[in-house]
Amino acid sequence: MTIEIIVGLPHLSEGSIIAQARALQQTALISANGLSRWSERRGWREWAGWRLRQLQNARGLAALCLDSAGFVAAARYGGFPWSLADYVALAAAYPFRWWASADYCVEGEIARDREEVLDRLSRTIRANRDCRRLAEDHDIVDTLMPVIQGRQPVDYERCIEALWESLTPGSLIGVGSMCRRDIHGPDGLIAVIDHLDQILPAGVRLHAFGVKGSALPFLLPFQHRIASIDSQAYGVSARQAARRAGVSKSDHFVAVHMARWVSAQHAQLASRPLRLPHHRPADPAPTPSEPWEAAISQARAEIRDLIESGDLDHDEMTAPWVEQWAADIYREQLGG
Repeated sequence: MTIEIIVGLPHLSEGSIIAQARALQQTALISANGLSRWSERRGWREWAGWRLRQLQNARGLAALCLDSAGFVAAARYGGFPWSLADYVALAAAYPFRWWASADYCVEGEIARDREEVLDRLSRTIRANRDCRRLAEDHDIVDTLMPVIQGRQPVDYERCIEALWESLTPGSLIGVGSMCRRDIHGPDGLIAVIDHLDQILPAGVRLHAFGVKGSALPFLLPFQHRIASIDSQAYGVSARQAARRAGVSKSDHFVAVHMARWVSAQHAQLASRPLRLPHHRPADPAPTPSEPWEAAISQARAEIRDLIESGDLDHDEMTAPWVEQWAADIYREQLGG
């Protein structure tokens, strides 16, 4: 088995970038954000649907996959500007090799504390279930790729437990919050992959989103588990090179960097496998001992359970509501 290199595309507009992807015959990945239309008709920028005609330009690619743009949605818009129904309709508009479930990333700039990480894990679990339900309506369940999230290796295990029934030999799972993660350390990329390798059933494979090329030699011992990685890192290197050279970052300039990047990734795959020592998983956070903080923690846990079960929507967790919920718990603990 070998790890497949998937090329992230910024858009599907006809031109040098997609022509290079066709010439390289690499599987490509497009984000839902890259297919979005925007309007300022009402005086502000708002999402206005999909650029479905651009999907016709994917003809000639080796294959095309679809990502929900979870990180971009959180970082730029504070959440998904489209509904899950909108997203699944996009997934049904083209024969994607696979399309990723919507997910709620937990990078440090998005989830700033442990409680917010746990909140977003629950939202990810619920979004996976809702995407599967909607996929059944469109008859595209076979191409749905569940996505798991986490900050610590054990966080991903929580997502897997919730989605266990859908995991069978041959299943592909997307692993999120990878692109900004260190390679080393107890919460590093390799620690996450190693943990998943130990707990997943045989035959279940992984797609690691946004993995750095420098990590590839460390991933080689896990080729039996990792099916593919994707990246759009060539776009970053093109921007830096254009700035140094004092030239425009044209699509042609970016396409040249894409070809170099793909060649470099394949060279990394042919390199000597590297191994890191095993790390002991981080200890779980202690339960708060102060009564009010304990009530807040319990309130969040109860709301998460309701989000995962579908009794509350993904985003129905606001600070005032958590505090009101916690106040009821706190009064009960004090005997009314």
